[in-house]
Amino acid sequence: MERRIRLKTLNPYITCKICKGYLIDATTVTECLHTFCKSCLVKHLEDNNTCPTCEIVIHQSHPLQYISYDRTMQDIVYKLVPNLQTNEIKREKEFYRRRGLPYPKATPSGVNEKETSSQASSSKEDDSDYHKSDEQVNILLESQNGSLKQMRRKFIRCSAQATITHLKKFIAKKLYNNLEKYKEVDILCNEEILGKDHTLKFVCVTRWRFKDPPLKLYYRPKADL
Repeated sequence: MERRIRLKTLNPYITCKICKGYLIDATTVTECLHTFCKSCLVKHLEDNNTCPTCEIVIHQSHPLQYISYDRTMQDIVYKLVPNLQTNEIKREKEFYRRRGLPYPKATPSGVNEKETSSQASSSKEDDSDYHKSDEQVNILLESQNGSLKQMRRKFIRCSAQATITHLKKFIAKKLYNNLEKYKEVDILCNEEILGKDHTLKFVCVTRWRFKDPPLKLYYRPKADL
């Protein structure tokens, strides 16, 4: 027997405890698994190092390294709340339009935007265009010491949705020709080791916000502390 559930009964599980709105770019604290809007949580952690819900100390000095984008939760929210994703895209476009900036998530001409929005999750997994339509990030990737050789090509350009783990695997492939070696590499920005699940967009916003491109990252063996 099919049972219908009112959306309001699920609201406590799909809303941000900071802004009280539905989760946008759902981001979870890895220490306690409480989830918030990414922008809300990042702003909170600029002046605090505790979870806004349970007040557990996330990390004494680098709490931003212990939060992670929750794609599953965000997909659930978009599927449960009618028109939320479409309306959010409209607000983003208006935000960039008022400031005279190009919309970074613009889809190629001829693509049905409604279809693209409703299939955002599957298109991320399919990636038939190899993320070329994503917002792009320019990176300068250098070895921090002599124990790992420098890349032949230090400058790379890739999707803002790529994670630090993707970069580690790229380095492992180039330096060792062995993807499993990525576990032996650390990547740093501003002398801070970056979390494996951090996206490049997140690193740009939190570590490189007021600096000119390219984003400067350094790699070193994990044993070098």
